[in-house]
Amino acid sequence: MFSWISLSNFRSYQDLRWNPDPGVNILVGDNGAGKTNLLEALTYLATLRSFRSAPDEALVTETQPSAVVRGEVLRGESSALIEVEINRKGRRRVRLDQKSLNRRAELLGVVRVVTFLPEDLDLIKGSPGGRREMIDEVAVQLWPAADLDQSEYERSLRQRNSFLRAGSRDETTLQVWDSRLALAAGRVMARRARAVQELATSLSATYAQVAGHPSQVSIQYESEWGGTADPTTPPAEWATALLEALVRRRRPDWELGVTGAGPHRDDLRFTIDGHPSRFQASQGEQRTLALSVRLATHSAVNRLTASNPVLILDDVFSELDPQRASHLTAALPSSQTMISTTHPEEIPVPGKTWHVEAGMIR
Repeated sequence: MFSWISLSNFRSYQDLRWNPDPGVNILVGDNGAGKTNLLEALTYLATLRSFRSAPDEALVTETQPSAVVRGEVLRGESSALIEVEINRKGRRRVRLDQKSLNRRAELLGVVRVVTFLPEDLDLIKGSPGGRREMIDEVAVQLWPAADLDQSEYERSLRQRNSFLRAGSRDETTLQVWDSRLALAAGRVMARRARAVQELATSLSATYAQVAGHPSQVSIQYESEWGGTADPTTPPAEWATALLEALVRRRRPDWELGVTGAGPHRDDLRFTIDGHPSRFQASQGEQRTLALSVRLATHSAVNRLTASNPVLILDDVFSELDPQRASHLTAALPSSQTMISTTHPEEIPVPGKTWHVEAGMIR
């Protein structure tokens, strides 16, 4: 939970200190007032990444060389101070309780944040890449070390693709890249499979809450090269399976210059009462399912890490009809919650209201 946060030259905020309520906080303001900027700062302090996928330099106020984000988080009976200096040029500097950190993974887990953005409503019908990114985010929330494995896999994938495009047909060298890729992929796949299992534990119940009626919802991991994603499969078996798939695809990979098998090609399959939700569910059902996935994530993180994540809902209620908005309100977990809106009358949630305007909050 955030006790306070201060911003200096972060996007539209030149100088701000905010002490949010430990319960529900409702941020009210016109479009462009800075509501999303403030929520972005909270998630950046927790993850060192922008939920808009913006580069660090874009977070710094124009004409300024750097921005500083500081905040105190409460964890049970203890607290932690996080400080980040974001430089327009050069590396950022991160400190936790006055101690410098060198890796993002060292900060992950200090405070956990589950974020729902308007574009997440297209999670179910959107591209497979969005669903892969979602399950990787869940894995990092549950096991922060997963961030290092994902980074290693992405780096190995870029190196292998670069070698394929270079035109060399050196089998021995390619086997080296295959081994590096497969080892990282094994760890990624093992955690993805476990993350899917954890989401499945509460997804049907969460969907029933948001939808207002019982339904059987399932989530399955689809992998053309690896088969069924069994959460009990150890990383070494996934690595072996990928090595075999890479050998089978050797010729098309040479010809196309890209790696055609691996976690970067996989997808998630959702069903509602046995029907594929991507193609047969209504838009309302898809949106309800997307919301349910985020709430199930919150539940899984709370259950497995014994921490209560901060919940962020950025302009979500404006996209819901009154009935679904009411059901979502009833399904919200008991945790520090941040809700942004341009129309406070659309928020059927009691909480502390904050007015955001021109880099200020009151």
